[in-house]
Amino acid sequence: MSKEPLSTSTEIPKHKNALEEKYQAASDLTEDKKHLDPETIEDQRDQLPEPSGWRILVLPFTPKEKTKGGIIIAQESLEKLRIATNCGYVIKLGPLAYHDKEKYPTGPWCKKGEWVIFARYAGSRLPIEGGEVRLLNDDEVLGTIDNPESVLHNI
Repeated sequence: MSKEPLSTSTEIPKHKNALEEKYQAASDLTEDKKHLDPETIEDQRDQLPEPSGWRILVLPFTPKEKTKGGIIIAQESLEKLRIATNCGYVIKLGPLAYHDKEKYPTGPWCKKGEWVIFARYAGSRLPIEGGEVRLLNDDEVLGTIDNPESVLHNI
């Protein structure tokens, strides 16, 4: 039995889960980039659950795997951060979301394609391929932001 020498390469394989790929495809579509097939992206969105009533389907923010200093965060730690995140990307709105004029006299608090902040354990977590999505009630949205990395704790 011969032993092969260990590779001296310092390149670390990147882990890319299916949920990040779906989010990237969705955000690329909203930015009108032409290099992706719109039919494929729509097929991916169609596989996600359809929110009913006043609910909102949100894709929780996924933190980076590597810190600014170059430290790689363990997958277990990343999973804990995903579960406890309080920021997400609005994918779909239910048909009755923000339709109550008495409750929302100034209009909707958020719309499809925006980043929102919500309570840490708000909504129902639904596991999907590569991660999870959350179903929030329309009144669980606390605010909108432009960039989730600007308000979340940087490691």
